[in-house]
Amino acid sequence: MRPKDRETYHHGDLPRALVGAAVELARSGGPDAVVLREVARRLHVSPAAMYRHFPDRDALLGEVARVARGDLARRMLDEVERVHETDPQARSILVFRAVGRGYLRFAQDEPNLLATAFLPIRPPVEAVEDPSPWHVLASALDDLAATGAMPQERRVGAETIAWSAVHGFASLRAGHAFEVSGEPAPDPEGVLDAISRSLEVVPPPGRRHPAGRSGRIP
Repeated sequence: MRPKDRETYHHGDLPRALVGAAVELARSGGPDAVVLREVARRLHVSPAAMYRHFPDRDALLGEVARVARGDLARRMLDEVERVHETDPQARSILVFRAVGRGYLRFAQDEPNLLATAFLPIRPPVEAVEDPSPWHVLASALDDLAATGAMPQERRVGAETIAWSAVHGFASLRAGHAFEVSGEPAPDPEGVLDAISRSLEVVPPPGRRHPAGRSGRIP
């Protein structure tokens, strides 16, 4: 490590800085933009200094994916914080929709990080992810079943149904598939309606699961 490296990054700061720089590359260009030498160049450190902490690109990319998943989970929880309903059943319905809305907003605002979040690469050090997008969704589904807003028999496998539909819509929109097909993109709230219908979730107060076509999240 060069003298400047030692002065700037000490007491374990370098790994955090490396991951932060790699996250910014992924945010602007997706996973393909995460190149070890570019990360080193941005931080003014030698590639050898990087390799002491991340032996290869997959090791660094695994950490970037973990950060992206955490950002996604926090966006989902941010939407949950906006729910102020106190009736248990009504609240569970609105929280479930907030979780989906948070996912879609993250996908709309951070498509490159979403493309990085679920790469089939494990981070170099296994750790409990808290918050985890999967656990945020599972908790919302548990509450739906517990309050009677969703039939108990629909709870098994509900994560797969909800996740596949939301992520599929987000991926199609990010890839401009709707424009290519000539069909207008569905309204994201309509997508949440469709997921709710498939799981037999009671409509939220004052809503009858209408399908819209704006393509933007209100």
